[in-house]
Amino acid sequence: MEEKQLQLELKPEVAKGSYSNLAIISHSHSEFVIDFATLLPGMQKPDIGNRILMTPEHTKRLLNALIDNIGKYESQFGKIDLGEGPKGTFNLADFNPNGTKS
Repeated sequence: MEEKQLQLELKPEVAKGSYSNLAIISHSHSEFVIDFATLLPGMQKPDIGNRILMTPEHTKRLLNALIDNIGKYESQFGKIDLGEGPKGTFNLADFNPNGTKS
């Protein structure tokens, strides 16, 4: 069986990446929306830097890939401690329309 190779192009403006310490996740029947944001001291509200739209199938594949990679990371570097601070990811549906947590 012939092995397929995937060739990727990484453009310089994308290669530098962007920082996010907050992910806001929402979904409909046909897609998931993940907004990656940054909330830093002195900022009144998070700044959304990237929005990713994915099908439910690709979102689940991403979840599985993250679980696999976190397992590999923790086996090499030790358990990731989430501490007692606020979580950096939440579902939009967890909030009331007026913006307060339900």
